[in-house]
Amino acid sequence: MGKYPVTQAQWEAAMGNNPSHFKGPDRPVECVSWNEAQEFLKKLSAKGEGRFRLPTEAEWEYAARAGSREDRCGPVEEISWYDGNSDWQTHPVGQKLPNAWGLHDMLGNVWEWCQDWFGEYPKGPVTDPKGPNSGEYRELRGGSWGGDPGVLRASGRCGGGPGDGGNILGFRCVREA
Repeated sequence: MGKYPVTQAQWEAAMGNNPSHFKGPDRPVECVSWNEAQEFLKKLSAKGEGRFRLPTEAEWEYAARAGSREDRCGPVEEISWYDGNSDWQTHPVGQKLPNAWGLHDMLGNVWEWCQDWFGEYPKGPVTDPKGPNSGEYRELRGGSWGGDPGVLRASGRCGGGPGDGGNILGFRCVREA
């Protein structure tokens, strides 16, 4: 799992453009749809340094919790950019405290696309659940710079259309061995 959300510099190196509203090479790329994230991942994978993909919803939450059962790895103002401290914009990645596994910006800054379709959780206990096989919306996790602190929690979730893009939507990568 990427230590940070994909930055604008990383996006530009692979895609040759920058769709972001809030410009800055170390800021997370935003205004990126799920479909566009897939194109980025294909180009990154084609470089021969591994296969890259979006995390599943279960992987994302597991990484956000970093071995804990807590919904946050610390006080919201110390770990995330949200409506109370963001000045209504994204910020360079890695400026807030990381979780126990060294992952930054898991909560706040930008909502992060996941691979799964958005849907109800499975009934009963499950390990590494998979999302529905199809749907209208893709999974988004983590909240954004414009979010209320109540939404910024490891279990917080919402859905977005695969073609949707906005200045609150970004992503991080998983590299498979």
